[in-house]
Amino acid sequence: MSRPRTLPDSDVFAVILQRIAAEGEKSVAFSAISRATGLAGASLVQRYGSLAQMVEAALNWGWDELDRMSVAAAGGADGAETLGPKGAQAFLKGLTDLVGALPMGALLAASLRHPHLRPRAAAWKDKVEGLIARHLRDHDAAAMVFAAWQGQVLWEGLETKSFRLKDLVKKLG
Repeated sequence: MSRPRTLPDSDVFAVILQRIAAEGEKSVAFSAISRATGLAGASLVQRYGSLAQMVEAALNWGWDELDRMSVAAAGGADGAETLGPKGAQAFLKGLTDLVGALPMGALLAASLRHPHLRPRAAAWKDKVEGLIARHLRDHDAAAMVFAAWQGQVLWEGLETKSFRLKDLVKKLG
């Protein structure tokens, strides 16, 4: 079977983020990504330069995707929205559905190890908290809801019973 000649960066970056999520950042190597994507290792080197540059590009792409998904979940840049607790719940449910297979926890953990990517993580957090605060009209409540939502997203794989986010939003809203 022949190797593909081209593959969009987004496909390569998705493979890198999934590998980071499954086996850690140290498991990312040109050879591993070459095997997973079918692209020649030399093509990856030519496209991205160094391994560090390839990983950083994938992490930046992940934050770009989260930014895009956040705007989409909020109804677009100029979208109409329902204010109040129900709007906050709908926004977070929509964002959770859009995020899907993007390994948010791995993206955050890897970005925290790269000091120049920490501002991307902080900016996304601020953006999402701001979108929640628009619904709840209380930034402190929005910060608590964001933290609870992130906790649920990060721990959902364990399938443990936990409180319902909508109950927290009602209490705070």
